[in-house]
Amino acid sequence: MNKIKSLLLVPYMIWIVLFIIVPIIMIFYASLLDLEGNFSFENYKNFFTSSYLQMTLSSIWYAMIITFFCLIISYPLALVLSNSKHKEILLLLIILPTWINLLLKTYAFIGILSHDGLLNKMVQIFNVPSSEFLFTSTAFVIVSVYIYIPFMLLPIFNSMDEIPGNLIQASSDLGANYLTTFRRVIMPLTYEGVKTGIQITFIPALSLFMITRLIAGNKVVNLGTAIEEQFLVTQNYGMGSTIAVFLILAMALILIITKSKSENKEV
Repeated sequence: MNKIKSLLLVPYMIWIVLFIIVPIIMIFYASLLDLEGNFSFENYKNFFTSSYLQMTLSSIWYAMIITFFCLIISYPLALVLSNSKHKEILLLLIILPTWINLLLKTYAFIGILSHDGLLNKMVQIFNVPSSEFLFTSTAFVIVSVYIYIPFMLLPIFNSMDEIPGNLIQASSDLGANYLTTFRRVIMPLTYEGVKTGIQITFIPALSLFMITRLIAGNKVVNLGTAIEEQFLVTQNYGMGSTIAVFLILAMALILIITKSKSENKEV
């Protein structure tokens, strides 16, 4: 039986080596090369200059804002859905936009937020002058939150949906009101779902680049935008790889911090 399990793991291990480990090694190797292809630590020295450090802090700040708003919207929404009679249908309606291509959704928001877009036309009905909603950091946060809400919602909803109903009933029978039940029963049992939601929201929010270009213009510059610029514009592959190395390290750090307790248990 153990031999069969070992054989079944072979394709998976080959996949990990070819498409995860090898690309990471290649990125790290490229980060040690300058523009002439010579071995150098110049890229790492440049990364620790004020401009790149400021950009890194800006990336972390916007990722935190996006994650925070996704959490405060998704948690009560998951609570409502878990107590709904038609939770499967309602959940499907929320997840449905994730089936649409990200680029299409971004262009849809351009049509909504542009100067002659739907939002300005609705505002003009009330004789309010048009405003520039597009190409602002606010628009970037709003669109990013909209895109990542389903990713935050799903793990929280699953953790709430798995709470046995008899625990809620027992809390009520023992005289606890709803707020006490929520604080002492629901919140602790959904903690792992919240951590998972933070993982799958914060990590990709660090490396957004298409939304920053199309929605925020030049108002938001983060690690993902910098990598795109280094590879496609300046063609400084070494510096782009260096930024990617620090992005990978930041993602690994988030995974370690938010690691689920269940992952530490032996199977």
